[in-house]
Amino acid sequence: MMALGVMLAFVVAVPAAQADAGRALATCIRPIRSGDSAAAIIARPAGFDCSGDQKHWGSGDFWVVSQPLPADAGGLVRSLSLYQQSATLHVRYADGTIRTRRFDHGDAWRHLKLGSVFQLAIPQHAARPVRLLWEIRGAANTRGILLSPHIATVEEAQTREVTLAALYAAFGGICLSLLVSNVALWRSLRHGFRLPYCAMVATLLLYGLSTSGVLGPMLRMDNNLRLKINMVLLALTLTFALGFARSFFGSPVLSRRMRQVANVVTGLLVAAACAFAVLMPWQAVLLDRLAVVTFGMALTLVVPVLWGAWRAGVPYVRGFALAWAIPVVVAGLRIVQALGLVGWNFWLDNSTLFAMVMEATTSSIVIAWRIRLVSEERDAAREKESQALRLADRDPLTGLLNRRALLREVLASGGVSPRVLVLVDIDHFRQVNDALGHDGGDEVLRVFAATLQNAAPADALVARLGGEEFAVISPSQTTVLPDRLLDAIRGARMPFDLRVTASLGSSIGYLETEGDWTRLYREADRALYVAKNAGRDRARWAQAA
Repeated sequence: MMALGVMLAFVVAVPAAQADAGRALATCIRPIRSGDSAAAIIARPAGFDCSGDQKHWGSGDFWVVSQPLPADAGGLVRSLSLYQQSATLHVRYADGTIRTRRFDHGDAWRHLKLGSVFQLAIPQHAARPVRLLWEIRGAANTRGILLSPHIATVEEAQTREVTLAALYAAFGGICLSLLVSNVALWRSLRHGFRLPYCAMVATLLLYGLSTSGVLGPMLRMDNNLRLKINMVLLALTLTFALGFARSFFGSPVLSRRMRQVANVVTGLLVAAACAFAVLMPWQAVLLDRLAVVTFGMALTLVVPVLWGAWRAGVPYVRGFALAWAIPVVVAGLRIVQALGLVGWNFWLDNSTLFAMVMEATTSSIVIAWRIRLVSEERDAAREKESQALRLADRDPLTGLLNRRALLREVLASGGVSPRVLVLVDIDHFRQVNDALGHDGGDEVLRVFAATLQNAAPADALVARLGGEEFAVISPSQTTVLPDRLLDAIRGARMPFDLRVTASLGSSIGYLETEGDWTRLYREADRALYVAKNAGRDRARWAQAA
């Protein structure tokens, strides 16, 4: 709604008279008849329609006469570029002299300025100019016969050029930055919706170059061809915009029926633009109305898409809906203008560029927001995965490494030097469970595990292998490790002051492969068996050690 208010303010507050440099000229129109003489008509204009309604005349050849020029009028005549075969400017001076300037659609680029404005210098003469007469041949009259004629000084025209250059440069810079950033994001993230979005921005940039008037002088392009290209580029921009909407919003917003309708409307839109480009000026008004109708159909299709996106309730999707509401409102106003329901306005006529820039900028902010959300979701998923891996590697009761994690860590550290493996088994643990219950037994296991962790060297690995069996692996220099662990167990204060003892079996060897682990474990297990048979509460070394 805010976008609608802004654009309506443009239409109401910026009349056509303020759309170009200098002073606006009131004009009158009549068709060219056989035997007409420019000198006679400019001297005594008669039979002209001064109502200002140009479109009802249809296509053809026309005289357009100006009001008497003010004494301090500037030396430049400016008017909007329109589809026509040729234009001749007749200038009548106070002494009755008439001088002419002429161009046709093929060399019109010589007089084309920013904003798609034709600019002609009034020929120098001793007397001042008093009236202008345009001889327009082959006017398509889809927008008018002579639109927004102004007379300006060189300084006024230069000021206007600088202002428009800044606006169009900003537009081009934004489009280029959006194109580069989104291509880079597509290459890195492979989001499918970025390709139609990049295509939309690229065609919008080309449309801006063409409709601004830059492309004509740059390529010395036929002006009527440039206007046809404008239509095709605008249709392609809207086509890629619909493709982007389909790809981005997907099935939650676009039903299968809606996608089928979008395909049909897109086909009609491209066909109408191509027909305009190929067949003009044949049936110019009909071709123009056909293009306007298909643009309106595409616009009508976009409205339920945006409403569905808004109803989806997802914040970033709603952001896109708001972003796209801006060019939709502008496009609607331009269609109203094309149908003659709103008078011509320079800013509204160029509003597509600035509306799409606003949309593209807003969409980029929303895309960046979405990427941030995706990054946060990814980081949260990674954190959960990391926690899951940690939980998978840890014994849930004691927090020590489990058997699988112990073996992985041992093999990952390499076999540079021999290691001591100490197997620790709590003596008569079943009696502990009988006396304290399973909850009490679990508490004993937790205290026992903490005792081993505190007594082991800092570089040792401590693990619970299962039940009441534990393992400690440390560099072989710590050959006193079994006795240190045994002393710590004897001195530990267990729950309910229960006395708990343990038997320990130890072995030394290299741990490079799973086979080494199996061999070392068997030796330590045999030593543990010897310790138990010897009366428990003691430590024994394997014979190999």
